[in-house]
Amino acid sequence: MGGKEYASFSKNLCESNSKAEGVNNTSFMQGDACKLPFEDETFDVVTSNYVYHNIPSSDRQAILLETLRTLKKGGTFAIHDIMSKVKYGDMQAFVQKLKDMGYDDVKLVDTTSGMFMTKWESTWMGLSGSAILMGRK
Repeated sequence: MGGKEYASFSKNLCESNSKAEGVNNTSFMQGDACKLPFEDETFDVVTSNYVYHNIPSSDRQAILLETLRTLKKGGTFAIHDIMSKVKYGDMQAFVQKLKDMGYDDVKLVDTTSGMFMTKWESTWMGLSGSAILMGRK
């Protein structure tokens, strides 16, 4: 699937932000979230913040599984997105699926209940259903 580059998320901007923060052990590449160009168990940690809802897909749970495929055994993950039923389907069932697959400490944390933002703020900003899926492989 062809990617669409958002002006505010260009590779040059990411590299510039990394440099501005004094981080020099990063690299940025364009890829397909539905078929990541990495071997199984490549990374110690995988994280994302409000990205996946922008990926055209009828099965975002499949995108989550593709991301988790690249996580090493014992690695941790934290994926924050608008995980509404309309966008992601039944996430409580997905949490159970991950547990059944052997993932540990899997939680879906509502980020609209006051710790990160209020319900009103999430509605006002178009972020209703926001949650962090976290755990360990």
